[in-house]
Amino acid sequence: MAEYRITTGIEINASAERVWSLLTDFAGMRDWNPFIRSIAGTLRPGSRLSVRITPPGKRGMVFKPTVLVVRPGRELRWLGRLVLPGLLDGEHCFLIEPLDEGRVRFTHEERFSGLLVGLARGMLSATESGFHAMNAALKARAEAGDASARPEPDGDIRQGHARTR
Repeated sequence: MAEYRITTGIEINASAERVWSLLTDFAGMRDWNPFIRSIAGTLRPGSRLSVRITPPGKRGMVFKPTVLVVRPGRELRWLGRLVLPGLLDGEHCFLIEPLDEGRVRFTHEERFSGLLVGLARGMLSATESGFHAMNAALKARAEAGDASARPEPDGDIRQGHARTR
């Protein structure tokens, strides 16, 4: 079975909590994220999300991955599939690693596997460009300290806000 991995990373001068709040403020994502244009659903292992991405130079697409891991302030991981398992599967991961007070390393990666990986190389290259664009935008937003990008205190998913439990 073919496999293709994209791993990107960036250092951000902001707290892990700040970066997490931006990643999980689904309603505010459209304001800053050039790659993941929207997410809806509940952040709970086993739940399904609806994710809309727009890779640079490509048409947008919506997929419905299953949440695998939610570790607030540290990790969000999901698994998306094209129609059937084994055709084109993508395990997407956001990792937040505190480096020191008010600074983190953000890693954004995805491991693609399945029979169609070879045919999807053009889309995967655009996806990697999208990861880099999102990382830079996340850094800019987190370092700007824009309080309007933070989720409501209860973290509820209503109107697209994430709930982590």
